[in-house]
Amino acid sequence: MNISGVVVRTSPEHLEEVIRSLEESGMCDVHFHDDKGRIIVTIEAETTEDEVFKLKSIQAIEHVLSADLVYAYSEEELEKAKEELSMEKGEIPRIIEEDVPAERVKYYGHIYKDYE
Repeated sequence: MNISGVVVRTSPEHLEEVIRSLEESGMCDVHFHDDKGRIIVTIEAETTEDEVFKLKSIQAIEHVLSADLVYAYSEEELEKAKEELSMEKGEIPRIIEEDVPAERVKYYGHIYKDYE
């Protein structure tokens, strides 16, 4: 499963029309907008190709000035990264496997150093 955050921009006078088009498209979920024409949406897709198709389709909606990917998450990439880390050191760092509060994490140039 891939999940992406996208910022869609339109002119303020077309804001409601673009929001309606996005909601009716079935390609994304609309979460937030402001009066300047910025709209925050998320895209969910099974493959990267499907995700890119949806992004390009959103970009093609009438009165959309831009639609830019600002965040992407892929379960497949996480699993691949875990495998690569495991192969390098023989084990997966605890920080990846545990729920560690962000304020306890210090970066030392690599993830094999313990957290506080």
